[in-house]
Amino acid sequence: MKRNAQDMTLSSRRITRRALVMGGAQLGFGALLFGRMRHLQVDQADEFLLLAEENRIKVRLIAPARGVIYDRNGVALAGNEQIYRVSMIREDADDVDQVITNLRGLVRLDEEVLQRALREMDRRPHQSVTLADRLSWEDLSTIAVNVPALPGITPEVGLSRVYPLGRDYAHVVGYVGRVSERDIAEAETPDPLLQTPQFQIGKIGAERQLEGVLRGRAGARRVEQNAAGRIMRELGRTESSPGADVQLTIDAGLQNFTQARLGSESASAVVMDVRNGDIVAAVSSPSYDPNLFVEGISVPDYAALRDNDHRPLHNKIVQGLYPPGSTFKMVTLLAAMEAGEVNRGDTVYCGGHTTVSNRRFHCWKRGGHGWVDIAKSLRESCDVFFYEMAQRAGIERMARIARKLGLGVAHDLEMTSVSEGLIPDRQWKRARRGEEWVIGDSLNASIGQGFVLASPLQLAVMTARIASGLEINPRLVRSVDGIGRPSGVVGPLDMPRSWLDGARDGMYQVINARGGTAGRSKFELDGVKWAGKTGTSQVRNITAAERARGVFRNEDLPWERRDHALFVGYAPYDDPKYSVSVVVEHGGGGSKAAAPVARDIMLYALSGGIPPLEAYPAGQREEMELLLAGLNLHPGLSRRAGKSEA
Repeated sequence: MKRNAQDMTLSSRRITRRALVMGGAQLGFGALLFGRMRHLQVDQADEFLLLAEENRIKVRLIAPARGVIYDRNGVALAGNEQIYRVSMIREDADDVDQVITNLRGLVRLDEEVLQRALREMDRRPHQSVTLADRLSWEDLSTIAVNVPALPGITPEVGLSRVYPLGRDYAHVVGYVGRVSERDIAEAETPDPLLQTPQFQIGKIGAERQLEGVLRGRAGARRVEQNAAGRIMRELGRTESSPGADVQLTIDAGLQNFTQARLGSESASAVVMDVRNGDIVAAVSSPSYDPNLFVEGISVPDYAALRDNDHRPLHNKIVQGLYPPGSTFKMVTLLAAMEAGEVNRGDTVYCGGHTTVSNRRFHCWKRGGHGWVDIAKSLRESCDVFFYEMAQRAGIERMARIARKLGLGVAHDLEMTSVSEGLIPDRQWKRARRGEEWVIGDSLNASIGQGFVLASPLQLAVMTARIASGLEINPRLVRSVDGIGRPSGVVGPLDMPRSWLDGARDGMYQVINARGGTAGRSKFELDGVKWAGKTGTSQVRNITAAERARGVFRNEDLPWERRDHALFVGYAPYDDPKYSVSVVVEHGGGGSKAAAPVARDIMLYALSGGIPPLEAYPAGQREEMELLLAGLNLHPGLSRRAGKSEA
């Protein structure tokens, strides 16, 4: 059927309208599409560029070199050594098991280390985890050549801490170790470096206390990776800033000699420069090799240290607390002088004991010392004299003098777990024991027994203050990054010289006068003499039956029940330079076990090397020649006398 012209026109109009609607819709959709494309390509270009770069560009932290620790003469005590390792990022590996299987075909992997690494990767899939450490150069090269077949694997060159002098500085310098979850949790402001594989931080000692200056600041490098995780090129680098170098006040030669002289004893010794507070030697014996802890100590090695009854892990320098015994008697004497209760010519009669409140307090000499003045009280260490001084002075004054001399104080030193010791008084006993102070407590305290506790460091400080007449604090760090630290001298000690001279004269006679308890430890080094005080502190109560039988010799007892031996001293007597304290656990008498050790250490400090035989009494030279020749000294540090320390 033919369509008329009117139908044709109407039909044409309909088609035209539909075409216009369709065209408009298409045009609108095109405009919408164009707008969206413009939004994505122009407005969000930076965002998508960043996402794209993150897919192919990785930022890797560059760990800084840790600052080196030196002794006072520039001998390295803690440094860094170059090591090779291989690490893995779980996220970048397609098949972890297959990658590790392939890696096993190239190098030997420690199973224990590998399992620990796999557990760590489960917790931190986006971070690098070390699979093998301290590889040889050949192993590292082999891995580097095969990296295309090892997605997620990165061969690396890094630094690790090393302690060249090992045992000599374990308790002073301390050691570093791998960052633990606890370290991260304890950090106030977490450093991204703590997430770096195998990163090491200070765990104890100066390494821990100076972590902030030794660590340095991280750098970064931007690298391009392909789809297999292989690094194609480095796009940019910001170098890390190494940690600051630290110089300690310790003298490596003297430290090594002191360590060797203490030998296998459970003991400690501290040498302090009384002119500025410098700690020139600080030894806790026996020691251990801190290098064992750097990469993680083995279970058998740690068990051997932990179970040793001489406690090598314990820092006896600042943590060891002992009844100071008769080394405390200078405190009691000075307290009585402050009270105005004793003068240089006053005497007290010692018949072997004194009775207070129906209780006998014995002198170490059963028959007594007879009439005793200040000099004789120290020279022969008469207990009864100091029992009397305690009653005259009172515990509050004794405690005040003790603290003024540096006892009962946690000294600010770059060591961990510095103890404040214990100087008791009435308030302390009431608060801690719920009991009132009694006169017997004062008598026990007067001879450094009872509740009184002090560390070898505190005893060295006490002696330095008596010798110098200065309020002087111990100093361990000499400089940081070449910038010197302040001297330890605060100012004059608030104590009349006449009082101090009374204590000094008694200490001089302990060594140099007839009847002195340390008479065998005298020396003559170019006419130099020294002063000191012996001490013996009981670790058990002596029963009345034992006193009656006279059966309480240390030699008759097991080692752990014997008395501690102590000695403090300073030299030269007329121009003090150094103070020394020595504590030998369960060593017996201070005159036999501690004083000879202190003498040899002091001679080394004064002469600047291994003491000359001429410094010893003629009758002891043959014995000392054998003893000194048998010491296990470091060949690079031991030197003969004559090269004095600067």
